[in-house]
Amino acid sequence: MGKFRFPMCCTRGGSCFRAKWFPNGDYPLQPMPKPECADATDATSNEDNKEPDILIIREIDPCIGLNGPFHHTSRYELMQRTFQPQLVVRRGQSFQLDIKLSRPYDEERDGISFIFTVEDEEKPNHGNGTLVAVPLLQKTDKYMPWNVTLEKITGNTITVEVNTAPDTVVAKWRLEVDTRLIENGAYSYCYETGIYILYNPWCKSDQVYMRSEEWRDESVLNDVGLIWRGTYNRLRPVIWKYDQFDKDILECSLYLVHEVGKVKNTYRSDPVKTTRALAAAINSADDYGAVMGNWSDDHSGGTPPTKWLGTKEILQKYYKKKKPVKYGQCWVFSGVLTTVCRALGIPARTITNYSSAHDTQNSLTVDYFMDENGAVMEELNSDSIWNFHVWNEVWMDRPDLGSHYGGWQAIDATPQELSDEQYRCGPASVAAVKQGEVLRPYDNSFLFSEVNADKIFWRYSGPTQPLKLLRKDIYGIGKLVCTKSPGTFDREDITHNYKYKEKTTEERTTMLRALKQSQSLFSRYYLNEDFNDIHFDFKLIDDIKIGQPFNVSLEMKNKSKSKEYNVSVVVRIEVVTYTGKVGDNVKKEQFSVTVKPDSIHEVKLGVSYEEYGSRLIDQCAFEVSCLATIEDTNFEYFAQDDFRIRKPDIKISLRNTPIEDTEVIADISVENPLPIPLKKGVFTVEGPGIDGGLKVKVKESVPPGAHAKGEFKFTPPRTGRHTIAAKFVSKQMDDVDGYVIIMVEPKKDQL
Repeated sequence: MGKFRFPMCCTRGGSCFRAKWFPNGDYPLQPMPKPECADATDATSNEDNKEPDILIIREIDPCIGLNGPFHHTSRYELMQRTFQPQLVVRRGQSFQLDIKLSRPYDEERDGISFIFTVEDEEKPNHGNGTLVAVPLLQKTDKYMPWNVTLEKITGNTITVEVNTAPDTVVAKWRLEVDTRLIENGAYSYCYETGIYILYNPWCKSDQVYMRSEEWRDESVLNDVGLIWRGTYNRLRPVIWKYDQFDKDILECSLYLVHEVGKVKNTYRSDPVKTTRALAAAINSADDYGAVMGNWSDDHSGGTPPTKWLGTKEILQKYYKKKKPVKYGQCWVFSGVLTTVCRALGIPARTITNYSSAHDTQNSLTVDYFMDENGAVMEELNSDSIWNFHVWNEVWMDRPDLGSHYGGWQAIDATPQELSDEQYRCGPASVAAVKQGEVLRPYDNSFLFSEVNADKIFWRYSGPTQPLKLLRKDIYGIGKLVCTKSPGTFDREDITHNYKYKEKTTEERTTMLRALKQSQSLFSRYYLNEDFNDIHFDFKLIDDIKIGQPFNVSLEMKNKSKSKEYNVSVVVRIEVVTYTGKVGDNVKKEQFSVTVKPDSIHEVKLGVSYEEYGSRLIDQCAFEVSCLATIEDTNFEYFAQDDFRIRKPDIKISLRNTPIEDTEVIADISVENPLPIPLKKGVFTVEGPGIDGGLKVKVKESVPPGAHAKGEFKFTPPRTGRHTIAAKFVSKQMDDVDGYVIIMVEPKKDQL
């Protein structure tokens, strides 16, 4: 319900803008003097006081049931409130309001104007697009990007159609409606509930317009997805609930743009500036952003990144306290950023890049310095290669770059490197990255290195000795770039969007083009002595379940028909974080072998669970490397690879058919693959009708080979497709997850 205000006084700061009404139909907008004050009682008691019968607005109906489906916004919690629902619409598209009046509307003598203002701007005005004043027009008189037209008159109610411009500021707007008699008296009505106006990928004139209906539904409307982790040879998809329509999510997203990202005035209409600001606002590295990063083993005082199931709990906590939520790593930052962009109406998807380079020198190469045992010299290395890295893509035109650079743009909220004095990255045109145009804004050079840098290993023998190139790996970076496929829970390979196929002329040409633009000394190349007699093949078993032993091997094939070679080999196995930071050494062994002419020799190093189990860190990843030195030559072979051991999946099964507003009982279990018992296990479950994370404790110890089991109940509040996601944690095994997709049926009495 609105409130009456008389006289009509401007409360928005600056000049009071109103439409001046003329009988001939001309409605120019100009500053108007405030109307003479009159008593509110006089305005409604015409017969006694002989005052003009001013039209008074009793109520505005936001037509939620009509506007929601038309604007694809029905699922927002704001729209579903039983008391005072808030209207959520998309710009560049009309929406309907039903306005109840004190008497029938008379087109000949009544004038009505609509004043829209951005709620959180201190001084909204016409110049920066945060104040819009438009008169009520006849349906045939539309002539402005913003307009309100009369659709029909039904007794004391008029139906109006509000059309917003396709470049409207994305924000929460307030509405005031002023009425006046031609040449006499005025009245103003303040609509107390907000109108949220979002980006509109359905509108062809909007900068975020997306032609593909399939991808539009996925990247704007889908509230659950998969994020790929693991390593390129052991992919691990994990469920992530975006929940962009849930309570406080849209309000928090707008807060992050305006208050944390400092995007003001008309700039909030620009998705380029908005997403660049959000890439900084999601992390808390240099502001009070939403998520605090933590790549250590100590997560006290917060939630370990591997325990989050989705965005909702993070943003709801943040919006309530306005303090960074602890803790996140790259996939958490990306999941939250996807939620915020989708909530605002910007098409967004989560991207995983396997073997992702972190090029601190801006050299377009990743340089590793090794000692005589093949160990990485941490004190000399600033570059790194992450087993995987997760960022985002958002869809938009790039008028600042040109028509060829529109489409998917890469943005990254993980605080890796400063960009314009803030920890953020992008938006970088993916099309420009593929062409090696590293000088384009924003941060194209960093993105190019992440997917296409060359990996170079140097032998360091001391400060007075020259560096020796051990190996140049031009295929070791950006081994796979992927995202969730639209409409399914499958993986879509999008590597070709970022780079030309490896071993092609186009790929090397693009790399050389990028290197020519780099000013770094590290962009130079050095050549190792040629040696072709022995071919090396470094192997590892890539399908290993946690608890099982594994081995790695180096196969050496002597192609010479007459000469044998003595080879010294060092094989190392170390635990490593997914960001490439090497931890404890698990096992190291040195071999001295003779490779006979025209023969194959293999050295093998085996590792048991007892040797690696207590040293596991982060996400059960290992780095294996070998350094082979051929005696009596100057040739050294170096190889390095990463792999991850596999954890079991959580299984969820329902005992009864899920029906709307009906309790469902579910069983949950996970195998213990370890040779030791699991103790004090806990499942955390999120799903329809479950507020927060439901905890299911496993009371008994789970012996090797057995299953940890539990049950839980939930009541789905609405029909349709839903996702139940779960995590399992115990002292012996954590970061175990699983999910199931269910279809909730309507009650029989509703069929």
